[in-house]
Amino acid sequence: MIYLFDWGNTLMVDFPHAQGKMCDWEHVETIPHARETLATLSQHHPIYIATSASDSAMEDVQEAFQRVELDQYISGYFCFANLGIAKNQPDFYLAVAEQLNVEPNQLTMVGDVPEKDIYPALEAGLNVIWFNAQGVPAPNQPIPHQIHCLSQLTDS
Repeated sequence: MIYLFDWGNTLMVDFPHAQGKMCDWEHVETIPHARETLATLSQHHPIYIATSASDSAMEDVQEAFQRVELDQYISGYFCFANLGIAKNQPDFYLAVAEQLNVEPNQLTMVGDVPEKDIYPALEAGLNVIWFNAQGVPAPNQPIPHQIHCLSQLTDS
């Protein structure tokens, strides 16, 4: 299984008041348990970032992860800049599967925004895990796999 993780508010805090590219922000921080979860998962699974960030190039995204020392667990980055497709489209996830030379059902998308991270990935045939830290109801169709804390990904 290959994991795709959303970036903002899934692995790193997306501060609403911050302007510009996250790699240039004065302060960056991880979501609780991000480091331990990625360290554990990366021992047995490739991990990629699938982000809808449109103002950051792949190198900018990687630089933000370097600042919080998560980049060592990440195999690569997918964004509008290198795919040319918006993340809220199933084609985004199909392009990721094609680039990784795997079937969509070999990918698991973990993200916090159902409309960008979960429903399009489901439509493309991926496995999905909704990082629902607030425990809110699903906005449209039910989402069977939910977690409220990243550490739940490594609980067995």
